[in-house]
Amino acid sequence: MTEIVTSQTPPILHGPSDKEKKYDRQLRLWAASGQAALESAHILLLNTGAGTVGIETLKNLVLPGIGRYTILDEKVVDESDLGVNFFVDEDSLGKPRAQCCAELLQELNPEVQSDWFPKQKESVDVKQLLASSSTYTLIMYTMPIKQEDMAAIEEYGRQHSTPLIAIHSAGFYSYFRISLPGAFPIVDTHPDIEKTVDLRLTQPWPELVDFAKEMTQEIDKLDDHDHGHLPYVVILLHYLEEWKATHNGEYPTEYKAKIEFRKMVAAAARTNNPEGGEENFAEAVAAVNRNIKKPQLESTLREVFEHQLTSEAELHSSFWVIASAVKKFYEKHGYLPLPGSLPDMKAQSKVYVKLQGIYKTKARKDAQEVLEIAKSLHGGKDVDPVEVEMFCKNASFVKLVNATTKGRQLMSIYESEMENDKLAEDMMMPLSSLPIYLALSATSHNPTASADEILADVYGKIPSAADNMRVKQAAQEVARAAGGELHDLSAVVGGMVAQEAIKIITKQYIPIDNTCIFDGISSRCQVLRL
Repeated sequence: MTEIVTSQTPPILHGPSDKEKKYDRQLRLWAASGQAALESAHILLLNTGAGTVGIETLKNLVLPGIGRYTILDEKVVDESDLGVNFFVDEDSLGKPRAQCCAELLQELNPEVQSDWFPKQKESVDVKQLLASSSTYTLIMYTMPIKQEDMAAIEEYGRQHSTPLIAIHSAGFYSYFRISLPGAFPIVDTHPDIEKTVDLRLTQPWPELVDFAKEMTQEIDKLDDHDHGHLPYVVILLHYLEEWKATHNGEYPTEYKAKIEFRKMVAAAARTNNPEGGEENFAEAVAAVNRNIKKPQLESTLREVFEHQLTSEAELHSSFWVIASAVKKFYEKHGYLPLPGSLPDMKAQSKVYVKLQGIYKTKARKDAQEVLEIAKSLHGGKDVDPVEVEMFCKNASFVKLVNATTKGRQLMSIYESEMENDKLAEDMMMPLSSLPIYLALSATSHNPTASADEILADVYGKIPSAADNMRVKQAAQEVARAAGGELHDLSAVVGGMVAQEAIKIITKQYIPIDNTCIFDGISSRCQVLRL
């Protein structure tokens, strides 16, 4: 262990910078790496129709410090905008809505760069605008939209592997749909802290075994203070060896065996103290179920290991090189790289620090081995060690979003949802929101469609749905709205969309897969893969 040189001059302590103070709360959510990703992002918003939900989404990206945004909106501000859009005022009348919104949005955060189109009072060729830039991190577009513009955006997304978010809000109903470029990996999924602890009790390494034996070689002769401050990791390792000696070398991984083992550990606690027991042994008993188990891969990581690389982007992605290296590590050792974190436990400070060092050293050793494997693979020469360390730390919870191609057709999804509704009615549970999606999507290119026109569109997709009473009711509500937006509902949905956009940009947490439908009447949302 490296000794601390006490003669060194202590470093000068600096308080948080102005930027850290400004973004303090969000830095706690997605750390400096997430903030850096946010600040390097360029968002394009194609804003159409009433234009409220798109601007509300941008607002919630400007505030946390998105790097740059561009608004494409051909509309000129009129009286109807003043009642639904907080980012225009009476002075905006007759001016380009894109310009007015961009300028007022930037006042919320001057560090963010903005741009807007069209500069002149003329139509913009969306395809041409997209062709002039390959720097968009994410593209959002609102409904209604011209079919040719949607086609241009989707083609751009395919060519540049750019995530797309379509947003549709009308009256009390809304939905947004995320289209990700193939399998979208998330390394830092932020699982519950207790789930990330891996003590490796059934696969201990030599340094941990030696440490535990040293601490417990004369456990019955320890005085009450030392006995009551043995870390529960050491306690469990000691009694696991005793258990194995009488159970053919097997660990107590089955339910009945765990019960007996817990009794064995609990019986070893001393009770001749004022507390009537020992806290560290109570911690050990409580940790048995969670930490003594057969090693197994989470289904999400198995999906990563089994994924077949298809696109050029995947073949040249450092993520897949590291994933392949971790897979080889697992096949060689039978376990994943150690995360290295150690939970709080009752122990003497010097003992805990030494135990913590053993775990961290093993984690660094495992990560180094994975790095060496990665560098030996095709395309792994320049793999970033920081990325490898992050992957190893979160390996059990890495997830692919949109890992498989679209499965069932809309007809099949509708039939399944209607079957579920029959059960939901009997159990007084919420009904499917799919009728809302069907009604809204029928006005994707024609916001003023009548209820009959909406039902005709639905009939073309799912003939039986056009006679469904809930579909008819949704069609009437959407037709009544005639493309108009309610500001408060669009503000709520804008916050939801921005949240998902941040997950995509930072590649942290888990974005929805792939459509979220919001019913403003019942204040309920449902996620469906459509």
